[in-house]
Amino acid sequence: MLQSIHIQNYALIDKLDIDFMPGFSVITGETGAGKSIILGAIGLLLGQRADVKAIKNGASKCIVEARFGIASYGMEAFFNELDLEYDPEECILRREVYANGKSRAFINDSPASLAQTKALGEKLIDIHSQHQNLLLNKEGFQLNILDILAQDEKQLAAYKQVYTQYKNTCKELDTLIGQAEKSRQDEDYLRFQLEQLEEAELKEGEQNGLEQEAETLSHAEDIKAGLYRAGQLIDNAEANGILSQTKECIQTLQGISKVYTSASEWTERLQSCYIELKDIAHDLSSAEDEVEFNPERLDYVNQRLNLIYNLQQKHRADSIEALIDLANNYRKQLNDIASYDDRIAELRSLKDNLYDKVLEEAATLTRMRTDSARHIEEQMKKLLVPLGMPNVRFAVAMEQRKEPDANGTDNVTFLFSANKNGTLQNVASIASGGEIARVMLSLKAMIAGAVKLPTIIFDEIDTGVSGSIAEKMALIMRDMGRQNRQVISITHLPQIAARGTTHYKVYKEDTETGTNSYIRKLVPDERIHEIAHMLSGSTLTEAALNNARALLENPN
Repeated sequence: MLQSIHIQNYALIDKLDIDFMPGFSVITGETGAGKSIILGAIGLLLGQRADVKAIKNGASKCIVEARFGIASYGMEAFFNELDLEYDPEECILRREVYANGKSRAFINDSPASLAQTKALGEKLIDIHSQHQNLLLNKEGFQLNILDILAQDEKQLAAYKQVYTQYKNTCKELDTLIGQAEKSRQDEDYLRFQLEQLEEAELKEGEQNGLEQEAETLSHAEDIKAGLYRAGQLIDNAEANGILSQTKECIQTLQGISKVYTSASEWTERLQSCYIELKDIAHDLSSAEDEVEFNPERLDYVNQRLNLIYNLQQKHRADSIEALIDLANNYRKQLNDIASYDDRIAELRSLKDNLYDKVLEEAATLTRMRTDSARHIEEQMKKLLVPLGMPNVRFAVAMEQRKEPDANGTDNVTFLFSANKNGTLQNVASIASGGEIARVMLSLKAMIAGAVKLPTIIFDEIDTGVSGSIAEKMALIMRDMGRQNRQVISITHLPQIAARGTTHYKVYKEDTETGTNSYIRKLVPDERIHEIAHMLSGSTLTEAALNNARALLENPN
């Protein structure tokens, strides 16, 4: 629960430090004294959006820090889930907002994201303001209250898991059907393109070989003449070719090798050259025999190359390999089209099975909600009758949706009638402000019993009520504060203020530097005077003081 708050340079607050007590506490003060400022500062700790306008004039930043006692609330698993440092006794939240618009959040002095801060804050404090009464009009709010009181968190999670699987399968099926329809529209085109590529019977590396062959066939006569001339220059005895000259050179060197040793080495080298030249001459002769002008073959090669070039231009490919890859892609797409029906049938079967599971989990959820709804109806009547509604009727109406949604198949409406024989109608539509305040307080009292929430702050929940009704509302809040819980009520009603076990007053003072807001814990005599002022206004009378004493002494 909330142990202390430190606020610095926030709105009208220069510096404020206040300790809070367990049980039921009340905060009073004149309108504009700064009660909403303190709530705003707490809101920063809970991850609300930071506004640089809230920084006190002349300050570079504002700081809000709160300490919470968490020893009784078993929050270790939650801290581990958020990957936060855990102290079993105490938790410190701090928020710093800078004049340049930046802000930082800390949990136990370690930097934290606003998402972590908000998630943790929701486990530590619930602030109920007049604006929350309007939530009764919002779709899903009443269902959320029913789920909290039904304590169906595990079942709801199980349902949502199956529902998410069902919706994902529906999405996948719709996508696949769309792809299948589009693919079938393209099927003839894909098949034609593939058949054209398959008819070409393309082979990797074929293009380079054909291009080389085309060059050879196109210049066959020149090549043949060149090969013949080169062969003659090497091996023509009559024309004194290279071979015959090399042989004569070898013989000459051999003749002097006995008297000139270097000649032997040159002889060996020339022998190697002679052998290599004979091989070249043979290869040239063979190549000359192989090369021939073949118009038919040249025509085939050119036709084949033209086919390849046309396919490359058509498909914007730069090689045969790219065309082969394209053919494989067309083949895969056609295979996928053929397999669409099987996959669609599988997904439809899975969708139907998941839908049945969704309805099964939803039915379990509905049973739990129905049981809780009857209990809520009984408890709400017990709570509301003492709050000045002797003829009240409260019902939880549940209707089945045509199709399940993320929260099940139930539409939930809280029905209400404060008058005898009155028609039950949606509580948000017919209840007055005072009646809604009492309904919301009663619901909060029930929720507090179902959820381990350390601190609840009621911001003027007493709007629209007065007298004995206000006192009975105070007793409910006091009882809530006795259940290992801290309840703080910001109020303008003396009947509620008198029931608090601890009383704080918010006030403001004008100084030379400006107006400052403060809060302090009141001692018994100060409480009497504060409640007397709430009873009689600015003029303090003896009758008001006596009434204040009587309210405080009332043991109820």
